[in-house]
Order: sequence, then C-alpha cells, then structure tokens
Amino acid sequence: QVQLVESGGGSVQAGGSLRLSCVASGYTSNLACMGWFRQSPGKEREGVAQIDSGGGTNYGDSVRGRFTVSKDNAKNTLYLQMNNLSPEDTAMYYCAAARLRCVGVWWQLAFWGQGTQVTVSS
Repeated sequence: QVQLVESGGGSVQAGGSLRLSCVASGYTSNLACMGWFRQSPGKEREGVAQIDSGGGTNYGDSVRGRFTVSKDNAKNTLYLQMNNLSPEDTAMYYCAAARLRCVGVWWQLAFWGQGTQVTVSS
C-alpha cells in the first residue's frame, strides 16, 4: 500500500502563486506515474498534470504554461507549482500515484490522497 498526503493548499488572490506538495509513504518503490487532479463542486474531476518515472510531464490545457509538476525521488515528494492563479483554479486538488506507466486511464488503478483545498479570489 501507498499513502499520499497533500499539503500547501490555501486561499490566494488572483495572480498569486501556491506550491502543493504530496508526500508518499509505504511501499513506494516502482511508482511509475504520479499526478495531480482537481475537482470543484458540480464539476467532473480534471487531470491537471502528471509526471512519469523518467521525468516526462504532461499538463491539462487549462494549466499549461502556468503550472509546473516536479518530484523529488529522495524525499518521495511530488510538487505542483501554480502561478498566475485565477478563480477558475479553485478546487480540491488530489495527488495520485500508480505503478502503471502514464498512459491511458492510469489513475483508475492509482492510490489517492485526501486532497488539499485551493481557493482563488478575484
């Protein structure tokens, strides 16, 4: 089993920045894909960013150019640097990790964290 704990959420004004962290513990070897998802009330879960074991990244269209995903393997920590935030970024942000490659619907077999709330005011 893998446990994921997110932190770093909060309230910020539009144009501001936040950095989310996700610490993985437990049996963390062979985690091949990690990513961030978000969901706000009344909306479907949205993929934000993902990073594979080789450091390859992919982003959702709405965040590309503003958000950066990275990881520190030594610390078993995944990060999401969010810049130029807008009210549309308001959501609960979740970390996910899987032993699968970052292809297809890898998140369906992923471990999930409890989420951290991000609120952006105009």
